Amino acid sequence: MAASHPDTDPDSGSGSGPHSGPDSEPAPASGLPTHRPLLFLGIDGVLNPVLPTAGFTAHSLLDFTVLLSVDHVDWLRELSDTYDLVWATTWEHDANTHIAPLLELPRLPVVEFTGPRGHPESRGAAGHDGAPGRIWPRLLRYAGRRPFAWVDDVIAESLLHLSRGRPDRLLIPVDPGRGLLRGHVDRLLAAPPWSAPSPTPA
Repeated sequence: MAASHPDTDPDSGSGSGPHSGPDSEPAPASGLPTHRPLLFLGIDGVLNPVLPTAGFTAHSLLDFTVLLSVDHVDWLRELSDTYDLVWATTWEHDANTHIAPLLELPRLPVVEFTGPRGHPESRGAAGHDGAPGRIWPRLLRYAGRRPFAWVDDVIAESLLHLSRGRPDRLLIPVDPGRGLLRGHVDRLLAAPPWSAPSPTPA
């Protein structure tokens, strides 16, 4: 059975901790909106499912068994033609060290879960339990004005409700037993989130 990364609590302060480097979280996007959306990616339950089907290979990483699929290599490459991929996982920078090479990914930007998490819009998610309520404000802060999609196994129904009808957001919950499926990829490619550019001053 696949094991989760040892840092499973974004608020615990344990694990890799804050980093500064080329893959650290950049300043929030505060300039002109871009049409190219972000794609926030989880690992455990998404790329590393609990009950994988055939085609997954076991890897021993940080004393844990992680199951990864060659299909995900191709699918992530497809998605990168439309999205800017961003790690949104408690693996944080360890994702670039241990996971990215196995999925033939370059070093990706990382949403860090060990710093300030405030965001005005996160007040609407105050009632969320567990990981969703802790991850969500950080994603909002990271995205700034950019459109984004989020694929994870911890997306609460209340967050889906908050984002429903917004063209600049696409939230896709994943069954942690099966992980990322081709249907999720097709949905991401069929209707990427978008935001209209700011009006040009006369």
